[in-house]
Amino acid sequence: MKAIRFGTGLLALAMALAQGAMAQEGDANFYAGKTITITVGSSAGGGYDLYGRLLSRFMGRHIAGNPTFIVANMPGAGGNVAAAHIANVAPKDGTAIGAIFMGTVVDPLFSAQGARKTHDPVKFNYIGNANKDVYVCLVRTDAQVKTFQDLMEKELVVGASAGGASTRDFPLLLKNILGAKFRIVAGYPGTRQINAAIEKGEVQGGCGQSWSSMAATYPHWFKDNLVKVLVQEDPEGYPELNAKGIPLVRSLAKNEEQRKIFDLVYSQTVFGRPYVVAAEVPAGRVAILRKAFSAAMSDPGLKAEAAKMQVDVDFTPGEELQKKIVEVYATPADIVEKARKAFEGQ
Repeated sequence: MKAIRFGTGLLALAMALAQGAMAQEGDANFYAGKTITITVGSSAGGGYDLYGRLLSRFMGRHIAGNPTFIVANMPGAGGNVAAAHIANVAPKDGTAIGAIFMGTVVDPLFSAQGARKTHDPVKFNYIGNANKDVYVCLVRTDAQVKTFQDLMEKELVVGASAGGASTRDFPLLLKNILGAKFRIVAGYPGTRQINAAIEKGEVQGGCGQSWSSMAATYPHWFKDNLVKVLVQEDPEGYPELNAKGIPLVRSLAKNEEQRKIFDLVYSQTVFGRPYVVAAEVPAGRVAILRKAFSAAMSDPGLKAEAAKMQVDVDFTPGEELQKKIVEVYATPADIVEKARKAFEGQ
């Protein structure tokens, strides 16, 4: 009887291994003739769109079957519309990738409105991050506000998108924690429209803006001294800006509790340009996409094109992001609650 049971166990193991091998072979051939859509959570022309289209030109070369890549824009609710689409509507077979906002990754953590009802960032499969961005507050040089300390006494009108986007949440954080006199004009579809408003003088500046994207897209602003960086919204800062003495927000904190809140909020910058697929995507295809993403980010052709576009590529593998998101959502509740309250109001 024992021999029969032993033989049955070996048969079950052999069948499981065979099924696993067949699944892997199926995943390896799956993408031949397929089209993969990268859904960008912003309007066309912004930084997230820029990176998404750059990736789309190279990632397919590193997947067996060389699938076609297309980019679709789905702005709205600070990137949450695109995230909800990937989680609930888009195909779950590995042909739908979301290029979501870093704020979208942590919005359910801070939101009092329960954004996790539409998507749970912890459940996404993270494919990778295209760049660890440093975010900044910008100001027109003809504005009355010349330094961050001026904001304690003088109002600065800044353009922003919806709640959940760094362009709205980051200035609100500084307003509620440090008392910065920002007047936030929200409702712009994306950074492109915000920056057009800055150029026209409709608003005087903006926060939660990617320094690498701004330096690449609007180099004349800084060359001609039309716009300058007021403060860096990042735990470490950008080397070039650090050398110029541009302060970090955390250095302006008045106590340790404020520093902990800033460190939690700015921990999301490791997810600067995150790419995700739904929780239901088979593990084998997630592995294929992660490998292709890393290969594309290391591709000499992509790096050369990025250099011409003057955008930074400092990618993070999906496996690291998967661990990081668990750590972020394990932050002590009292610090999370205080950070959440800092995003309330306008």
